[in-house]
Amino acid sequence: MDSLSVKPQSIKSKSASYMEVGCGSCENESCLIKRNYQALYAINFTSGRNTIRCKKGQQFIIEGAPVNGLFFVLKGKVKVFRTGINGREQIVRFAKEGEIIGHRGFGTEEYYSIGAIALENTVLCYFSKGVLQEALYKTPQFTYDMMLFYANELNKSESKVKSISQMAVRERVIDALLYINRKFGLNRGFLNIVLSRKEYADYAGTTEEQVIRVFSALKKENLISTKGKRIAINNIELLKKEISEHHYFLGS
Repeated sequence: MDSLSVKPQSIKSKSASYMEVGCGSCENESCLIKRNYQALYAINFTSGRNTIRCKKGQQFIIEGAPVNGLFFVLKGKVKVFRTGINGREQIVRFAKEGEIIGHRGFGTEEYYSIGAIALENTVLCYFSKGVLQEALYKTPQFTYDMMLFYANELNKSESKVKSISQMAVRERVIDALLYINRKFGLNRGFLNIVLSRKEYADYAGTTEEQVIRVFSALKKENLISTKGKRIAINNIELLKKEISEHHYFLGS
């Protein structure tokens, strides 16, 4: 099965300007490619880039499909998930501009252990496995930066597993809200992403009913407020204090 459910495009649309952005002029300063652009440009690496446009709700990595390369988010938001017990979806993380999708399988596995879906209209930069491996062989600076990225991801993953296992349901839901706030920030006072209650549950490792119950309690305590699916955090310091004993890694 092909890992891509969408193909490289050059369609003129609202996203056309992003489709035409070169790596050298990209504004995603946190992107590994952008950070190592000069070294990678010297080996003509960026000519191997394909640009992919996904519509909201479109899946572009299929769990269990062969690993063919890595995706870098140029514009948009993505959820990364894997199938758990009884076919239940477990959201591993969310991704935004400048972040990598599909790295867990790259170089170590033949098949993607995760799936990925665009949460809004999204533009992705795609580099094939062969192109990336050549760049790693030829560019020590890029290889070192990639190694640090993997070490950081491993640290965050281990910290999350340890903390989540010790958290009560309410604490896991609060942790999910704080994570979304760190990751995406605010838009007019509300978290800058619209997620369903089920998606909060799939990230927090609980049920939709439990999330609704916790949100209701937090609203009564005036810690959050809601408008439809949109959520505003009214007192972030009190929420942080509630889970501070777990010493959870507060990175994004």
